Amino acid sequence: MLTRIALTVLGLVAVSVTPATAAADQCAGDRLRVPGAARQVAACLDDVTTNGTVASGHTVAGDWAGLTSAGLPRSASVPGIQVDGHFPDTSTSNTHHGWNSDAQFVLRLPDRWNGGLVVSGSPGNRRQYANDRAIADRVLAAGYAFAATDKGNTGLDFHLDGHRPGDAVAEWNTRVTQLTIAAKVVVAQRYGRLPARTLMAGISNGGYLVRWQLENRPWLYDGGVDWEGTLWTKDGPNLLTTLPTALRSYPAGDTATMHGAGFAPGSEFLWDLHYRVYWDLTQRLYRSEFDPEFDGSLVAGVPFCASGTPNCDTDYDYASRPRAVHAAVGRIGLTGRIGKPLITLHGTLDTLLPMAHSDAYADMIAAKGRGDLHRYYRVVDGNHVDGFADAFPGKLRPLAPCFHTAVDAMAGWLDGHGVPPSATVPRAADEAGTCALSS
Repeated sequence: MLTRIALTVLGLVAVSVTPATAAADQCAGDRLRVPGAARQVAACLDDVTTNGTVASGHTVAGDWAGLTSAGLPRSASVPGIQVDGHFPDTSTSNTHHGWNSDAQFVLRLPDRWNGGLVVSGSPGNRRQYANDRAIADRVLAAGYAFAATDKGNTGLDFHLDGHRPGDAVAEWNTRVTQLTIAAKVVVAQRYGRLPARTLMAGISNGGYLVRWQLENRPWLYDGGVDWEGTLWTKDGPNLLTTLPTALRSYPAGDTATMHGAGFAPGSEFLWDLHYRVYWDLTQRLYRSEFDPEFDGSLVAGVPFCASGTPNCDTDYDYASRPRAVHAAVGRIGLTGRIGKPLITLHGTLDTLLPMAHSDAYADMIAAKGRGDLHRYYRVVDGNHVDGFADAFPGKLRPLAPCFHTAVDAMAGWLDGHGVPPSATVPRAADEAGTCALSS
């Protein structure tokens, strides 16, 4: 927990802390000031979950489209305050609110507060509302305050932000730290005290952010929940060691090599869709972020190029690339040296970030002697995107219910009640909307 002295050192207590005691003060959003924000707008809402914010215009459903299944249970209404804003930034890919500025954030402060704060960064290259349905709805209903950031750059051109390879991803981590500190101050303004518990939670790239923060800024958090986080390591494995194999092997019908690269047996029905939608684009964008010299003057390479085509990402060989490329990845890479409790969830049929990557991260944590701080749940038939559970009925299991259980399990762990041991979580006959983190 940040003390007032620490906040003063960071220059973040210029605004006095005013307890919200009377009922009339419970929507005093205009009294809140987000430290360091270039712009902010507060609104008092009857419901800060997506049940209400879709109708009131305080979320953008396109930000979270496809991330959850249609059957994900809805939360009860949660009245509270929403604060939208952005920190100063030179990039302008986020056009929400007509601000044309990145580093946008959203804070939600429920009237009935449980003393906790959940901080999240967006998955993929989505914007600040991307976690509203999958994460915010549930934690707000449980009484947590919630804060989310767009990570400082968005969209397909995110890799053009910054001055040197890796800068765009490095900014993601900086923006999460910035928002976490600021959100703690706003929570103190709203409720009269700092949060008693701060959790970090995220999906995919947002899961990577959970891992990085717990490794590098553990004093800001009490724990984290990582939903299929991206693994970046200097020497591999990482996306750039896995995706070129898929781009070569899938069109060639080389199933054995696909399995050897971590694409699980039983996931074959997903390969064509991922080839057309995910693998090629993801490889080119992230290779451009860390290794822009590979394709010369091109921007993000040649889409769906055949092996042998000049500057073709299908032939990309991370291991043979210059030392500077590995250094760029290493600058934002993970080590496994977490400093606070972490729960990791990964679906066995994840076909964008194979489960083998989280297996490797679990091994890294153990190698650093931090295994007692980690629980890892492999969810049978889970995929990277819960929306695909609707597209392939009966074949895939949504992970959102397991994530919700994991948040509750983390709270119990921190309260001293223990947490189930790492396990493979089987499908169950009564699993609709529920998930038990045990084998």
